[in-house]
Amino acid sequence: MEQINARSFIDAAATSGAAPRVERRRRLSPAALEVTNQKVGTAYSPVVIAGFVRLADLVLIAAIGFALYVGFVARIGGFNWFYPTAILAVTLTSVLMFQAADIYEVEVFRGQLHQMTRMISAWVLVFLLMMGISFLLKIGSSFSRLWLTTYFVVGGAVLVGGRLALRSLVRRWAREGRLDRRTVIIGADQNGEKLIELLKADEDSDIKILGVFDDRGDSRALDTCAGFPKLGKVDDITEFARRTRIDLVLFAMPISAETRILDMLKKLWVLPVDIRLSAHTNKLRFRPRSYSYLGKVPTLDVFEAPITDWDQVMKSLFDHVVGAILLLLLSPVMALIALAIKLDSPGPVLFRQKRFGFNNERIDVFKFRSLYHDQADPSASKVVTKNDPRVTRVGRFIRKSSIDELPQLFNVVFKNNLSLVGPRPHAVQGKLKSRLFDETVDGYFARHRVKPGITGWAQINGWRGEIDSEEKIQKRVEFDLYYIENWSVLFDLYILLKTPIALLKTENAY
Repeated sequence: MEQINARSFIDAAATSGAAPRVERRRRLSPAALEVTNQKVGTAYSPVVIAGFVRLADLVLIAAIGFALYVGFVARIGGFNWFYPTAILAVTLTSVLMFQAADIYEVEVFRGQLHQMTRMISAWVLVFLLMMGISFLLKIGSSFSRLWLTTYFVVGGAVLVGGRLALRSLVRRWAREGRLDRRTVIIGADQNGEKLIELLKADEDSDIKILGVFDDRGDSRALDTCAGFPKLGKVDDITEFARRTRIDLVLFAMPISAETRILDMLKKLWVLPVDIRLSAHTNKLRFRPRSYSYLGKVPTLDVFEAPITDWDQVMKSLFDHVVGAILLLLLSPVMALIALAIKLDSPGPVLFRQKRFGFNNERIDVFKFRSLYHDQADPSASKVVTKNDPRVTRVGRFIRKSSIDELPQLFNVVFKNNLSLVGPRPHAVQGKLKSRLFDETVDGYFARHRVKPGITGWAQINGWRGEIDSEEKIQKRVEFDLYYIENWSVLFDLYILLKTPIALLKTENAY
């Protein structure tokens, strides 16, 4: 099954003439509230953890070799190219051997015997290989036996000690739930029970089932499914996911229930989670490569959470490094603007406004004050229009040039709830005439599957400033969804470089 393009849901709704679905906070069942009230830590990516362990191994093995070389050999016999070459060869070969031995897996990090046995075996093999190559090339006499022996013993001891520390750390993260994939099952029937039993049979699985959801109110929907409670209906999942961390939504329904599945996906695709369709009941089998597996359970990927694993690390590094540089470079300009605001009208220089953040989280966004203090509108319930009497003289200039947004660099660098680039964070009470934005555009909340940004793809394409027509909010959502589906660091850099040029067009900014 090919992954579904998120944009297709908006197109389908528009062509079908269906009224936009209004998204509001729902009441959850007592069973669901019991789950959401549990304290849950931020998830850590196993892919990123394994990557950092590889990097640590590279650094440790190379550092030990060079330190012993400088201490035992170089200070006595001078520099010799054989040693640095041998150290780099040992370092790279060791990591490759560890990879071949499958010890770069979080589940292996949790264990002790298997991890140590595999690692020590691979370490011994690396040195046997090194000695064999030096013998065949007749360069064995070029290496100090003391250095080689010490490198083998000290390097092995440091690696073992590092793995013991890592095991302790990973086990602590596991107890805190940071390595679990928190999962909800859709389908509280026999198919759901069978799926849960299959998932529970895998002892090494990182799947943590929170409960099941089912729309049916008749006898086909069980109150408890394989020991897990029914938490509510599918409509409740969106609210549930915004009160607690969900990493995976797994359908226990057969592919033949296509119409029901599509109806449910139209409600769930706005969430920043993986959505998969279990194929454990399917009689029709696809090629093995068509599936991804949860243990031994074959699944078909429908949606993937955007910007995860190393992409998330790269975006965070980009935000913090480039954001800190911009904050430093622009601090004189920000100081002058702050002084001008203070001299122009009484009141604070900055103000905070509630905006939508990642996964509909309410966040405080910093801005330079552009309205008279006694007419401030923290909820943005009234849109600023052309020649708005609430706007100060300095405020008109900083709003047209978007300089009022510069304090949001504090959100990026220090608060970590904004990105430099992303969908612009709209006010919680942002409206088009009398209707909230999510009442105007179907799928509006899908733009919150990533952190919002100071600038974005919509803004550099001319969709900034006042929103006074349905086309303007519709286009912003379209461009935001395109950005989410096509994100890359280079895309972020391109948008950031184009932003100053886009700001020269001020016809929609008041």
